[in-house]
Amino acid sequence: MVTQQIINGLALGMGYALIAVGYSLVFGILRLVNFSHGAIYAFGAEMAMVFIGMQFGIVPGIIAAMLLTGILGITIDKVALEPLRKKKSPPIASLITTIGISNIITNLLIIFLGSEKRNFPSVFGEGTVMLGKFPISITQIMMFVVSVLLMGILMFIVFKTKIGLAMRACEQNPKAANLMGVNVNFIISFTFFLAGVSATIAGALVSGYYQIVYPNMGFMAGLKAFAAAVLGGIGSLPGALIGGLMVGVSESMAATFLGSTYRDSIAFIILILVLLLRPQGLFGRKGITKV
Repeated sequence: MVTQQIINGLALGMGYALIAVGYSLVFGILRLVNFSHGAIYAFGAEMAMVFIGMQFGIVPGIIAAMLLTGILGITIDKVALEPLRKKKSPPIASLITTIGISNIITNLLIIFLGSEKRNFPSVFGEGTVMLGKFPISITQIMMFVVSVLLMGILMFIVFKTKIGLAMRACEQNPKAANLMGVNVNFIISFTFFLAGVSATIAGALVSGYYQIVYPNMGFMAGLKAFAAAVLGGIGSLPGALIGGLMVGVSESMAATFLGSTYRDSIAFIILILVLLLRPQGLFGRKGITKV
């Protein structure tokens, strides 16, 4: 039973990891916790469902949703956050703005798509394979594979490409990067685009795993993913992966041994303990000012 719950927790944790990646990407550039990211995750899942319902097919529908959600991320930055940066507003202003954006996105989804839960098609089918005595669904395997693949692509972009070099320059010193010819606002918008794409993939995978989608699905998932990002070291992509897996496994084990009532509490207990014992997280650097 324990092994099966670990397997379930790893699949769940991969979803949290992909959401946590969005937190880490944006925090790495802006030193801002983007609390609208949970709503962006729900938006991506809902748009995937809309495009699939329009007979795009599952994969083309998800790709279309990725592009649309990435554009939403850029729009959020250009319309709401960039003007605050130009006015040199205090960080708390941007933080509160992202909370407001989260509510706006969620309410727009409810207005246009309804608040009811709807069935989401299985992305990878219904088959299972046996790992010894333990069954593992094809969906769980593919969630792990897709998540690791996406993480590898993101790390390649950040550490092996020119735009990734510009992202790291903006992370270290935006003013110096601007003096060296880096278009800082473009890099920030590109980062929001990447965060939106990863959130959509997470939304499609998790919705396909549970075969359900609804506008408020991003609230609790976003908070748990934030706990995962802090656990791994917010701003660190490997930390987001490890933190997501740890939160997912912990939640799955808690649901088994303590009851499903307490499963949502585990992520926040972990968050409090990390902030008390190691504020920079497992892979974070000391000296980072968290907002």
